[in-house]
Amino acid sequence: MVYALKFGASWILPPGIFIVLALALAVKLFRISRKLSAAVFVGTLVFYLLCTGFVAERFMGWLEEMHTPPAQVESSGADVIILLGGGAISQVPDVDGVGALCASPANRLLTAVRLQKMLNVPILISGGQVYSDSGAEAEISARVLKSLGVPEDKIITETKSVNTSQNARYCVPILREKNFTKPLLVTSAFHMNRAMLNFNLRRVNPIAYPTDFTVAHNPTFHYTKLRPQAEALLLNVTVMQELLRTGVTEIFGI
Repeated sequence: MVYALKFGASWILPPGIFIVLALALAVKLFRISRKLSAAVFVGTLVFYLLCTGFVAERFMGWLEEMHTPPAQVESSGADVIILLGGGAISQVPDVDGVGALCASPANRLLTAVRLQKMLNVPILISGGQVYSDSGAEAEISARVLKSLGVPEDKIITETKSVNTSQNARYCVPILREKNFTKPLLVTSAFHMNRAMLNFNLRRVNPIAYPTDFTVAHNPTFHYTKLRPQAEALLLNVTVMQELLRTGVTEIFGI
């Protein structure tokens, strides 16, 4: 009963209600222009599929499985952990200060802390302040790392980058200056392929350690995954953004 209620409710809330209205429009247009009606119907069908968890799980899963963590990270020889930012919020209360990380970078940071305690190597945090009202990410992350017990002398900050290309651009000189030769790159699984590409373009070949997974490997089918959901649409848009940005990086190197 719970699943049926969820399935039904999804058609009266966005984005489901928009799909219903678009289908009604396609029916109405059928008497006026069959070609126009067909175009609206096909467009609505594509939009509906992008709003389903069934499609999102497979689309996002394909992207997230491009890189996998090393089976034995202790024996990887990593001498530094590069932690990529993903968004922060300024002027909001936190446990030990002001400013907080968004969900994805918080997940990344948690993984980096666990790896640091396992490997006892420094963490290089990369991330600046993207907008005037967003948080200074590397500084916020450094504060959180200290509160979680990471020694201050094991924390290095890079505070100028505002995108993935700049993450690599500004991290590489730090790696060379401090003679780090085998970095372990920590970022969200959906972001890892583009992050690796940017570092590889600068002749640095880090060890990929994806985290912050959003979908299960080998997902099972349930009929509720066919209901329209804003969350599923967001996952599919995220994949399309990553593919677009990866293409731009491959073509223009930025």
